[in-house]
Amino acid sequence: MTPEPSFADQPSRLRIFVKRAVIGIVVLFLLPYVLTLVYAVIPPPISALQVIRFVQGNAVRKEWVAFDDISKNLPIAVIASEDARFCAHNGVDWGAVQIVVDSAIDGGKRKVRGASTIQMQTAKNLFLWPGRSYLRKGLEVPLAYWIDLVWSKRRVIEVYLNIVEWGPGLYGAEAAARTYFKRPAKKLSRRQSALLAASLPNPILRTAGKPGPLTRKLASRLERRMRGMGPYLGCLKQ
Repeated sequence: MTPEPSFADQPSRLRIFVKRAVIGIVVLFLLPYVLTLVYAVIPPPISALQVIRFVQGNAVRKEWVAFDDISKNLPIAVIASEDARFCAHNGVDWGAVQIVVDSAIDGGKRKVRGASTIQMQTAKNLFLWPGRSYLRKGLEVPLAYWIDLVWSKRRVIEVYLNIVEWGPGLYGAEAAARTYFKRPAKKLSRRQSALLAASLPNPILRTAGKPGPLTRKLASRLERRMRGMGPYLGCLKQ
């Protein structure tokens, strides 16, 4: 007969459990850093956001396309909208963070752009989860620095444009271009690119294919900004 476990065995089992739990947490923490190295040369097969949305019941529509197969208008529009200093910072734009903090101190009376860079959004979409929390931000910031260190700026925007959500279950420039405008991403016009970029803060409520008055107004503003972005996009050139 197999002897029953004695009370003395419990501390040993607890130590084993704690040790395995700690190892599991460390592996989960380090995995995005390892995958970042892998994704420097191969397309990410899926993102954390896509998995979350799939579990929530949304289909996943996506098609990876290389940077050169995306209209040059789209990265210009997205950078102009989301992260105008994309080429100047190293993953986190602390100047933008300071503006947001100052606005909060002033009671939020000034309308300011968010401080989340494209690297930070890439880290969030690829490895983390949506929503706001100090924990996620604490994980997101070092990942953004790591992504910027390991990838070229061109690779950062290429991955971002292929994984970003542009509607329920709709990911990446190619899927969005074909769904909303019936054309490949390479053929997106300046106006279409601006509409896609204008929808990014909330692509579930803002639809590039059927834009409301606010989205059209934001897109028009972006088109004007895009014309002056040339000097700030040198990092995208090979």
